[in-house]
Amino acid sequence: MATSCSHVLVWVRDIHQAVRDYRELGFKVDYATPERKAQHAHIWFTEGPIVELLTTPRSARWFKWPIELMAGRGSGRRMIRWSEGGEGFCDVAVVTDTHALDRELAALREAGVPVGRAIGWRRTKPDGQEIRFKFAYPANDRLPFIVTPYDPPQHPRENRHPNGARRLSRVRMGVRAEHREAVRRIVGDDPTFALEPAEVTGVRAIEIAGLTAELDPTLLHGAAVLPARPNADPSRAHRSAGQ
Repeated sequence: MATSCSHVLVWVRDIHQAVRDYRELGFKVDYATPERKAQHAHIWFTEGPIVELLTTPRSARWFKWPIELMAGRGSGRRMIRWSEGGEGFCDVAVVTDTHALDRELAALREAGVPVGRAIGWRRTKPDGQEIRFKFAYPANDRLPFIVTPYDPPQHPRENRHPNGARRLSRVRMGVRAEHREAVRRIVGDDPTFALEPAEVTGVRAIEIAGLTAELDPTLLHGAAVLPARPNADPSRAHRSAGQ
């Protein structure tokens, strides 16, 4: 698949407290929608993957079947897992070109990776701008999901974080043995992903280039956010995963 990492998702109980804490850590954090009812917030970089803080309704379990009817088998289970897994990394998304999405989903199905239909979505930013995108969830809720780019594009031309953060350079992802081939098909050759054998498939940590100091773990809401290691070769880690 012609994909690259889009964003990592950090589930938090209180989105407003999480925004305050990440700002205290030196990140610029933008609410994805008007603040009062927001459930998502973003940490943007000038290019590449971003971090999304999100929360979900406490009643998420009751939405399982409507969500599965809309987005396909496994999508409701995915949302329940987000809300019941505690704070920290809950998912990761890869991005593919809007015009290629249907072709990419068909290729996954042909390769034996069941995936739901593409769902069009709209989101209104605090300034009133409407953002459009599509997403699709694999039936296995532990696999990364697929999104299209935001329309219009949202990466800022310049975005200086007070803590020096410049780029999300690596996603360290544990992969269960039976999920290995499906994960590889979804993430493709993107060297951002460092895939590591694990009992549970999911994001373990992220590395951010430019951080000038270690971050206070009590403010990270369960996420492991680390300074990028110098002279690391993410493409080598990606190739050797599971060996």
